Amino acid sequence: MLILGLTGSIGMGKSTTSKMFEAAGVPVYDSDAAVHALYATGGAAVEPVETAFPGVVVNGAIDRAKLSARVVGDPEALAKLEAIVHPLVGAHRIGFFEKAKAEGHDIVVLDVPLLFETGGEKRVDKVVVVSAPADVQRERVLARPEMTPEKFEAILARQTPDAEKRARADFVIDTGQGLDHARRQVRDLLTLLRTSRSA
Repeated sequence: MLILGLTGSIGMGKSTTSKMFEAAGVPVYDSDAAVHALYATGGAAVEPVETAFPGVVVNGAIDRAKLSARVVGDPEALAKLEAIVHPLVGAHRIGFFEKAKAEGHDIVVLDVPLLFETGGEKRVDKVVVVSAPADVQRERVLARPEMTPEKFEAILARQTPDAEKRARADFVIDTGQGLDHARRQVRDLLTLLRTSRSA
């Protein structure tokens, strides 16, 4: 089973591209959604995170804003949180792989926003970077509610630059020319991967 790592900077269309892979019948593991599930009521992270950071649980779920206030800008606290959450996400991901394999899938996608930033490219077979021209990216992000140019710049500063992501990618999906164009690229990529594997 081939593991594709899907990543892209803010506003590049990664979530939309991820849905295109799903629509093409490829199982997609969304790491952000996995963390949300772990933080929700009954989630496996709730108890250990509350023990490490008392007061961050509200109504049985982790309050992300309260947790963020405790760890942002504190590398030690962040490392402590990651030591709790990463193994839980890892176990969750293994379950996803096992299910996909049992169902006979030949390709799966790992949707990881900070793939290069966390060294995640080492855990996948091929990296797909979703990209768009900088002006398109900026327009998309600034159209989001409560987004400001300052916030956008701060987020960009934490992410690996798009040019570097493209240079390190095995494949690039360009979302700057509309949905149909991106959808064709996803289909062509899946065909290419399956053809090269069966060759």
